[in-house]
Amino acid sequence: MKVIISGGGTGGHIFPALAIANALKAIDSSTEILFVGAEGKMEMEKIPAAGYHIEGLNISGFQRSFSFKNLSFPFKVLSSLHKAGRIIERFRPDVAVGVGGYASGPLLYMASCKGIPSVIQEQNSYPGITNKILARKAGKICVAYEGMEKFFPHEKVILTGNPVRADILDIRGKRAEAAAYFGLDENTRTILVIGGSQGARSINRNILSGMQKFNASGFQLVWQTGKTFYSEAQAAVKTANEKRLKAYDFISRMDLAYAMADLVISRAGASTVSELCIVGRPAIMVPLPTAAEDHQTKNIQSLVRNEAAIMISDSEAAHRLVDESLKLIGDESRLRQLSINIQKLALPGSAVEIAKQIRELAIKR
Repeated sequence: MKVIISGGGTGGHIFPALAIANALKAIDSSTEILFVGAEGKMEMEKIPAAGYHIEGLNISGFQRSFSFKNLSFPFKVLSSLHKAGRIIERFRPDVAVGVGGYASGPLLYMASCKGIPSVIQEQNSYPGITNKILARKAGKICVAYEGMEKFFPHEKVILTGNPVRADILDIRGKRAEAAAYFGLDENTRTILVIGGSQGARSINRNILSGMQKFNASGFQLVWQTGKTFYSEAQAAVKTANEKRLKAYDFISRMDLAYAMADLVISRAGASTVSELCIVGRPAIMVPLPTAAEDHQTKNIQSLVRNEAAIMISDSEAAHRLVDESLKLIGDESRLRQLSINIQKLALPGSAVEIAKQIRELAIKR
């Protein structure tokens, strides 16, 4: 069986894609998998590092505000469609899978034109316009939230949840290893700050401004900043001269980061929400205000309704984020209740279920 998987741009698309690929391989090791991503994006590095081959399309997003970059957008779309068609003709896949990101559109469109069945993996509670268009010809649409029939043909929708990295499916018993990995005390409560694989500027700025409060609190901090903010954060941590405060541009061992965390501060990307449900970690979430259709806010509304997470808007973060996180990390009873509530919303086994749906569609063909 040959499967082509397209998409990427952020860790939120890449890690689920890898989880699906690994699940397909686990079911049948002879499955051939080819990834298609966007040139210059992080998938071109992360996918080969995971042992898979990837080809790149010269595609980027359309800027919502005026930009001269938009002048080249139609030409990039046309060249990407042409290259995607050539990749499909050469690889001859039995099924095409789109996980979101710039490359998904051209690849899935050309697959449908050539009669290749396709599966859309929609991670968010509010789909983008590309997936709404592609859904018309998709064979199956795997979703992470209930009620997605209002966006997609109901007969194609399958509630699977979002795939997560295999190493975080069970983090029990890893606290001591995590403490050694980060150079921290396993018995001291720890706040984990993650802004996604590329960081989150407003979260980073507020953590930086609250460094003195973190330093004085006695709690530990593990802070993933993203590359662009790392030097500034690292300088602040060194100035504090406190071994309890750690800054990293990227954390590769997220299983240990979650194992160490008693509280997580993060954006509300779909993959992050799914991971937090699986690991059962209390969270304060700050949705990205510029996300298309405000989908990050929609992603966590069910968590907030079920008292499974706390939401602070980006505009409120400057005067609420640090104080509320330090207050919550000191409240053992509330931490425990948030943990219990968020785990109830977990959908484990998503990657395997999606892999089964992919294989079923390919075999049917």
